[in-house]
Amino acid sequence: MTDLSTSLSMSASGLRAQAGRLNNISQNIANADTPGYRRKLTSFENIVDPQSGEVTVQARSAGLDQSNLTVIHDPSHPLADSAGNYDGSNVSLMVELADAREAQRGYEANLRSFDNARQMTKSLLDLLRR
Repeated sequence: MTDLSTSLSMSASGLRAQAGRLNNISQNIANADTPGYRRKLTSFENIVDPQSGEVTVQARSAGLDQSNLTVIHDPSHPLADSAGNYDGSNVSLMVELADAREAQRGYEANLRSFDNARQMTKSLLDLLRR
């Protein structure tokens, strides 16, 4: 039964990791119009439990996207320089929506895996009760 509990644990860690990724994506979308905002990047890290050898995944903030900020021309903006320009954000809504869709698909896959392991555990316990 340890294999089933391991698969439950791995799927749950995948769910948490994708939820963390979606959190960063939602922050990026919410701040798309914030002047000077840099897009948050997400990376995944494998965590190995030294005692059981179980491998799980964890979302890590990989830092900020260092690509150029969009220069916006609006002389009436309070942050505008003498030429009427200010730095916008480097968030692309199309990229964020594509990343959100990918994270959603990963979340759904982990959820199906979790549900399958849960169903197998339930079936095993039903067989043991007989």
